[in-house]
Amino acid sequence: MSIILPQTEFVDRTTRSIRYLEHGWPTDLCRWHAHEEYELHLITETRGKAFVGDYIGDFEPGYLYLTGPNLPHNWVTDEQVSEPVHIRDMLVQFSHSSVESLAKGFTEFAEVRNMLMSAQSGILFEGFNATFARGHMESIRDHQGPERILAFIRFLVRLNEHAEKRLLSVTRLKQPSDGSKHAMIGTVVDYVVENYREELSVKQAADIAGMTQATFSRNFQTVTGHNFVEFVNRIRIGKACGMLYASDAPIMTISGRAGFQNIANFNRHFLKMKGMTPSEYREAARKDLFSQTEANS
Repeated sequence: MSIILPQTEFVDRTTRSIRYLEHGWPTDLCRWHAHEEYELHLITETRGKAFVGDYIGDFEPGYLYLTGPNLPHNWVTDEQVSEPVHIRDMLVQFSHSSVESLAKGFTEFAEVRNMLMSAQSGILFEGFNATFARGHMESIRDHQGPERILAFIRFLVRLNEHAEKRLLSVTRLKQPSDGSKHAMIGTVVDYVVENYREELSVKQAADIAGMTQATFSRNFQTVTGHNFVEFVNRIRIGKACGMLYASDAPIMTISGRAGFQNIANFNRHFLKMKGMTPSEYREAARKDLFSQTEANS
């Protein structure tokens, strides 16, 4: 798709501790990356794959995440989306120092601070009311100064009260001492996401990263929590899941489109990662999609 929507960004210039952003889709701003700020990330449109540390899973409208400082993350919309989306996600980034200051000044904020510590692994707030989440995001977006801070704190308090918090990344990922190594691994991750149908070898990936194969393998495991071959297979299975619920194409066809050379290898990896066969997944995903459509009608 050639249309690239511009990033819509709202920034409170007087309050650097909090930043609000919105992204459309498609966009060239979507990439696997990490930063020092916490990030609250609400998906408002499209389905796809969430990458949070070593976690790779599905997302859909209403999914709400919290990522901690320096935890790599990305949200990639499935290719089946045919029309541009003006607001795919809404997010708030905020600094660790601002949270520490609140906790020191107000002891009642200590519980929220504990939740933020858990965000080092990434949190998915399962079942959080999507309408409420969007309302909180809009309140942060539409206010300035102290009112924005109050809206932000109210949202954090509500999130802390939410019972269903799912920790995502099993491995506490370590950043390479040389920041450029992280950037080069990120380049390889983005390349895999874009070119998962192709033959992808460790040697090819190491060449892209400008490293020896041994150095690349060690750094890739450290940064992503997966070895390279396992990561590629996870991406391919994730892409196959999107095709299974979005099309009626035969499973053998989807296997090839996802980058697998034979159906037996595809079925084996799919069962290992999803705990069900591709046909069982298609049936379950479509039932879930139908029930959501009925609930929203």
